[in-house]
Amino acid sequence: MAQVDFGWMVPVGSDNAHRQEFLQQLRQGLAMIAGHFDSVWFPDHLQFDDQPFLEGWTALTYLAALQPDLKYGHIVLCQLFRNPALLAKMCATFQFMSQGNFIAGIGAGWNEAECIAYHIPFPAPGQRVTELDEALQIMKALWREDHVTFEGKYHQVTNAFCQPKPDPLPPIMVAAFQPRMMRLVARHADWWNTGFKDIQSLQEQTKMLDAACEAIGRDPATVKRTAMIRCSCAPNEQKLKELVEKDPSPFGPGITGTPQQVAEQLHELVEHGLSYFMLSAGGFPDPTTLELLTHEVLPLLNK
Repeated sequence: MAQVDFGWMVPVGSDNAHRQEFLQQLRQGLAMIAGHFDSVWFPDHLQFDDQPFLEGWTALTYLAALQPDLKYGHIVLCQLFRNPALLAKMCATFQFMSQGNFIAGIGAGWNEAECIAYHIPFPAPGQRVTELDEALQIMKALWREDHVTFEGKYHQVTNAFCQPKPDPLPPIMVAAFQPRMMRLVARHADWWNTGFKDIQSLQEQTKMLDAACEAIGRDPATVKRTAMIRCSCAPNEQKLKELVEKDPSPFGPGITGTPQQVAEQLHELVEHGLSYFMLSAGGFPDPTTLELLTHEVLPLLNK
């Protein structure tokens, strides 16, 4: 079985009254996973109702300075928020400052409510995908070439220059669920990311991705397959019930169970082609899930 890697999706924010406690727990979490997990991930959203929510680029930069031995990425950057040439420059700078530990996760954008609130244009799905395609062309060109000129339908650059170049080139990870986005993954991405729902949906998405790769002559095995998953893990049923009830998720409970049960569920996903899991281990202050993922579940998967 292929090596399985974990990434930690850190909690997204805390109110000012608990700021010092939140920051201390972030540092403790990073210290716990260092040497075990491969990476740290932060989402790129501006608001969800009235929930405290830190800005993604700023938060990820702070985290990378705290624990430079891990890799860092967004899950995923919203291409609607930033000019793609500026985004290419930001990625190149992060790659330079992190000494090559950046993963460029990006998507077409989906949360219309936050775009309306922040007065950011939110076009139809087809345009968003085309915009992302153009953005990725610009980003890749600026990372490889000097004096880039690009004339797309939605994005343009003229004699654009990006130095220092990212070294090595950051892996591009695209979040995709539908056929047109899968074709974009096949053309541009090193990694594919999905949100796990059930095995049937995963199989359907995998078939779409394989077909998109084969249509352009790309070996489907060259795309790393990753999944974002909510996880609650505890040593017994009583503690597990407490964790799930204390920190409910609008996207459902995800994977739950004892370390052995969680490892078995993840192993099934590995058998369907996934090898990298970005895991949300619940909020602070209870570190139970993160501790068990680090010291019991990951070793079980890679024994």
